[in-house]
Amino acid sequence: MTNNNHIDPIKEVFAALKGLALDHPVDMLNLVSLNEIATYPDGSSKSGADAYKAYGRKSAAIFSGVGGKIIWAGDPELMVIGPQDEMWDVAFIAHYPTGQAFLDMVYNPAYQAIVHHRQAAVKTSRLIRMKPKDTGHGFGV
Repeated sequence: MTNNNHIDPIKEVFAALKGLALDHPVDMLNLVSLNEIATYPDGSSKSGADAYKAYGRKSAAIFSGVGGKIIWAGDPELMVIGPQDEMWDVAFIAHYPTGQAFLDMVYNPAYQAIVHHRQAAVKTSRLIRMKPKDTGHGFGV
């Protein structure tokens, strides 16, 4: 795995991810900035939005097959606190029943065969693994 402007995890971070507990639910915060034009390794191209939509369509069955579901999605409007040059086209939280389910998805050969759509679509991204907490009690501290 390479670090092409935060498109894929770097090897050391992916190893750390695999070392975390795999037996409890995890939520993955996804922040994605899309390329205007997605260029594929074969030289073909389409809009970044269309490439990301293709990734979503083609990965949906694999994602739901490991028990994944989108629990929150929104349209970013304004960076209130944070670098003003970081603006996201896509923001969502994906829930997995276990950390192992996430790894099962990314190691699935069918997923690996379609992830090139995401790699072509994404200019930069942030993916943050989170352990869910009970809500309703202040800021969750």
